[in-house]
Amino acid sequence: MLSPGATDPSDRLSRPGLASAVTAYVLWGTLPLYFLLVAPTGPFELVAARVIFSLVFCALLLTVTRAWKPFITLLLTPRISFTMALAGALIFVNWQTYVYGVLTGHVVEASLGYFINPIVTVFLGVFFLREKLRPIQWISVGISIVAVLVLTFAGSGVPWIALVLAFSFGFYGYIKKRVGPRVDAVAGLTLETAWLMPVAIVQLVVVGLTTGLTIGTVSLMHTALLAGTGVITAVPLLFFAAASRRLPLVWMGFIQFFAPVIQFLVGVLILHEEMPPERWVGFSLVWLALVILTADMAITARRSVARRKKMASTAP
Repeated sequence: MLSPGATDPSDRLSRPGLASAVTAYVLWGTLPLYFLLVAPTGPFELVAARVIFSLVFCALLLTVTRAWKPFITLLLTPRISFTMALAGALIFVNWQTYVYGVLTGHVVEASLGYFINPIVTVFLGVFFLREKLRPIQWISVGISIVAVLVLTFAGSGVPWIALVLAFSFGFYGYIKKRVGPRVDAVAGLTLETAWLMPVAIVQLVVVGLTTGLTIGTVSLMHTALLAGTGVITAVPLLFFAAASRRLPLVWMGFIQFFAPVIQFLVGVLILHEEMPPERWVGFSLVWLALVILTADMAITARRSVARRKKMASTAP
């Protein structure tokens, strides 16, 4: 019980938590530049390498931290193991779509997917968790739908890369919530990539028999960069896990926009992707929806904290 005037621990802003969150999302935001460095590797070989080297890196982490025993326990728990297999399938779709978008000059559209992801998550909560939205949240969802329609009919077609990214990551988050804190970041990624290993091997075989593999044939630096995809996949997840344990959910909600903002800037300022007027209108509508949704989250969280403090101060 809090004494009158005491500060709720959830209100305290952890500097290490803040630094971890910013680091995670900045790393995710700059991923397009890393993936472009591994040219001429194609999207299918790149994602296969990402799966394999992520599993290798996670195995090393489990060895260093002596966490194999709890991991094996999770692996032998059917409900958790098969749930993580489904999560792996969703993150595979997400990775493959994202890498394809980056390597084909659609970084801006990929950033759109992560801009609308919070709105998609709210939308999924209505259908799968029977959550009730406040009127202001419905307004945000409605504006985002209008934005997608603008980008579809006034632009160059359905922004399918953005939609696949948003929904695959939204469902991925929903699946991960089902296992909760029982599966930490490293164990989760290890399980997911272990399930994806057969798919990655098949992809490598197909690429090898068709266009030919690039790993080990371009340069030593190129091979090192491909191997490094395991590190750049796992490290942001570890920072994210550290941040999520230390920061209030509202702060995580604010900071998550670092990644798509950086991706958008990379696409426009560095890669010089086209931004015709209708695209600016569509993105502006998405940003407006996010401002409304984020403001509503912040106000609701503040009222909740104030209510808890009031109850604590009046308790006997």
